[in-house]
Amino acid sequence: METTTNPMFAKGRFLLGTFSTNCSGGMTVTKVPERWVNSFDNNLKLARLLDDAGIDFMLPIARWIGYGGETDFHGSVLETMTWAAGLLAHTSRLAVFATIHTAANNPVVVAKQIATIDQIGKGRAGLNIVAGWNKPEYEALGLTLPDDHETRYGYAQEWFDVIRKLWTSTEHFDWNGKYFTLKGVKGDPRPLGDVPIINAAGSPQGRDFATRNANFLFTPAIDLARSTAEIGELKAQAASVGRSVDVLTFSHVICRPTREEAEAYLQYTARDNADWAAVDNLVRLQFAHAHSFPHDLLALIRDRMAAGHGGFPLIGTPEDVANGLVSLAEAGFAGTTLSFVDYAEEFPYFRDTVLPILAAKDLR
Repeated sequence: METTTNPMFAKGRFLLGTFSTNCSGGMTVTKVPERWVNSFDNNLKLARLLDDAGIDFMLPIARWIGYGGETDFHGSVLETMTWAAGLLAHTSRLAVFATIHTAANNPVVVAKQIATIDQIGKGRAGLNIVAGWNKPEYEALGLTLPDDHETRYGYAQEWFDVIRKLWTSTEHFDWNGKYFTLKGVKGDPRPLGDVPIINAAGSPQGRDFATRNANFLFTPAIDLARSTAEIGELKAQAASVGRSVDVLTFSHVICRPTREEAEAYLQYTARDNADWAAVDNLVRLQFAHAHSFPHDLLALIRDRMAAGHGGFPLIGTPEDVANGLVSLAEAGFAGTTLSFVDYAEEFPYFRDTVLPILAAKDLR
C-alpha cells in the first residue's frame, strides 16, 4: 500500500488544531448554557468546518471520570480511538489523534487500532501517549498509579517500544521484557506512513521519554520568556540523542469585533459563571499528581483554569488574537491548539477574520 505523509509533518506553517472537543465543556470550566456539548454530531460538524478551513489537527483528552462541581466538568467524554475513527472517515485533510493511556491499553491492540484508523484516514492518524497522572482515574479503572515517575515512564517506554516494533517489523517476533511477554506477534497491517506522536510531560523522566520518542511535546505557555528558554532546552535535549522535536501548546480563544466585547464575554464565562468547585478540583489534582504544569505557576493561574483549562489567552479583536499567535510562534512554539466556549459556533468567525491575518504574516 502506498505510503503517505501525515499533515502534521507539513513544513512552513504554524500548526493549528483544536483540543478536548470530545469532552463535555471542552476546555472552559463554565456554567453558561452555551458551553460546549460534546456530542458526536457536534464534533463532526466542527471537524468538517476545520477540514474545509485547512486546520491541521484535532486532539482529544482521554478522561474516565469528571471533575465534579455543578457541571461535572469532563463528566461526559467520547472515547478517543473510536472518536478519531469516526472523524477520519468523514474528513479529507486534517490529522486526528487518539489519546491513549499506556496503563489501560495493551500495546499490541493499540498498534493495530492506530494502523486501522490510519487506513480510514488515508494516513492522517496520530497518537497522543499518556503515561498517567490522574490518580482517581486509575482507581476508577481498578489500576494502581505508581508513585515514582521512573516506573510510569519505564512502562511507557517498553509499551511504545512494542508498538514501534509492530509498526516496523515484517516478521513475527517474541518479546520478553520487564513489563510485557509476547509470543509470535506481528503488526499487519502497519500504518501508511509515519504516525505523529504527541506527549505532554513535565517531570525530568517524562521529558526524557518525550524527547526520545515523540515528534511533538505538549506544554503550557504561561510565561513566554520562560517558554522560549524551555523550548531551547527541550530541543537541545532531543538533539543530544540524535532526534528533533517540536513543541506545541494550547490556547483559549475569545475573538470578537471589539476588545470590550471579548473581555465582557471572558468575564461572563470564566469569572461570573465559572464552575469554581470544578476548577478547584482540577487544580488540586494537578498539584497532587501532575508535572505538566509548572507547580510554581499553578497558584497564579487559578482564574485562567476556568478560561481554557490554563491555556494561553487569545482574547480580543481578530488582530489581537492573530498577534497572540504570532507571539507564540516567536517564542518558538511550532503550533497551538485552540479552544472556544462553543467551538462550532465561534470557529467560523476565527476562520473568516484571523486566518487571513495569519496568512498575511506568513504563519499559514
